[in-house]
Amino acid sequence: MAKLVFGMNQSLDGYVDHTAFAPGPTLFRHFIEEARGQAGSVYGRRMYEVMRYWDDDQPEWDEGERAFAAAWRNQPKWVASRSLKSVGPNASLVGDDLEGAIRELKAGRDGEIEVAGPCLAHSLTELGLIDEYRIYLHPVVLGHGKPYFAGPRPPLRLVTSDRIGEDVLRLTYVPA
Repeated sequence: MAKLVFGMNQSLDGYVDHTAFAPGPTLFRHFIEEARGQAGSVYGRRMYEVMRYWDDDQPEWDEGERAFAAAWRNQPKWVASRSLKSVGPNASLVGDDLEGAIRELKAGRDGEIEVAGPCLAHSLTELGLIDEYRIYLHPVVLGHGKPYFAGPRPPLRLVTSDRIGEDVLRLTYVPA
């Protein structure tokens, strides 16, 4: 059975915003390795549209960006959306029964499946489907934006913490 993992970069004040801060080289290499090892990713529409950036090679990309793009393209993706009618390569739409689709996905796969996006994570948290939360805590204060937890924080238990690179802490929690 697969494990559903929600992990994102977060500011010290609890916000996620890919345009406000980015991972440094060490953390980016970590994310490449994670993408290579994942059994797939589940996206909400907005996060999927952001990540579609990796579908097309860009001439300015360095070796790490090309490696991440290859890993992202290779993994299966499931997109929970009521408005999209089609999705890109190696992706499929999740129907109206989000809970049933994700339970079936977890039961039919092994490994880790990434959950991408706080709104989708909130829905899956309410359904009791997320097995692990990974907060990549950056020394940045944003003061506004989309919070990591899109709703009330679920009861959690810290299971591990580790430093990645010079200034990022990865905090790993499971439902309490």
